[in-house]
Amino acid sequence: MISDTQFDGSISTRRDDDIVARLQKSDIFRDYQQAFQTATGLPLALRAAGAFQAPSHGSKQVSRFCVLMAATSKTCASCMQLQQRIESEPVAVPRTLECSAGLSESVIPVVVGEKIVAFLQTGQVMLHTPTEKQFRAAQKSLMGDKSPAETAQLHAAYFGTRVLTKSHYGAVLKLLESFARHLSLIANELVIKETAGEPQAVTRARAFISAQLGEPLSLEQVARAAHMSAFYFCKVFKAAVGVTLTDYIARARVEKVKQLVLNPHVRVSEAAYEAGFQSLSQFNRVFRRIVGESPTVYREHLHGAGPARSGRALPLAA
Repeated sequence: MISDTQFDGSISTRRDDDIVARLQKSDIFRDYQQAFQTATGLPLALRAAGAFQAPSHGSKQVSRFCVLMAATSKTCASCMQLQQRIESEPVAVPRTLECSAGLSESVIPVVVGEKIVAFLQTGQVMLHTPTEKQFRAAQKSLMGDKSPAETAQLHAAYFGTRVLTKSHYGAVLKLLESFARHLSLIANELVIKETAGEPQAVTRARAFISAQLGEPLSLEQVARAAHMSAFYFCKVFKAAVGVTLTDYIARARVEKVKQLVLNPHVRVSEAAYEAGFQSLSQFNRVFRRIVGESPTVYREHLHGAGPARSGRALPLAA
């Protein structure tokens, strides 16, 4: 028998996968991917969280060295281990890790609510000038027995790998971080939009919430608008939407605030009250829980103002 938790988790997973698939096919992602790759020469891919696929799968800018190395299963295993490290330590900030061959890969999370649903992935660069010693070490640990011709080909590709300074690479990742926030905004909007085939009661509830978002909302009010009892409505709503009514309203209000503060002349406090938050302390607490940072810091990043967030240096792990 499938438990309510398993059922809700299954719905949530399917919803997340659908959101990521829609983002991958969207014009905004494809246009940005093409522009980013043309401007930087680096690969860019959007992959769902938990999808262990070859790094930068689907990108046309994959490193020649990585392409050659991917011909061996041992190398693929090394790449998957790197992916697993990223997945096992999910944090809502960019992560940069260095593979066994000395190439750096980075992921920038795309977040729905508090949950990471996808990663923007780039890299396959070196943050230091490669040396013969490093190549021999990589050759010994990863490449195995190769013919002289294959070794020469790998050698040329290895030393042809793009080399960037850490400051230059960090600037590239800051661009992707801004784009990831944009994708997160779109993803959150998708979560709170009406879905095809949902119960009519849920559709009525969504419409009521949207119309009354700036006012205090209770379970009883929304259930009454949906023509259902409060107890039964809770079950139907969560099964259809994937989150509780309280979470849905909180996310809807946070997304409303995000839209309002796109205007640099709108104060965060004004946006909070217009979106229906009853106090600034409640708003700050909810916004930080859902977005992962304070409203002020979010607004500064959005408009490129204010000092960089402390502790935002990208951790490099060997």
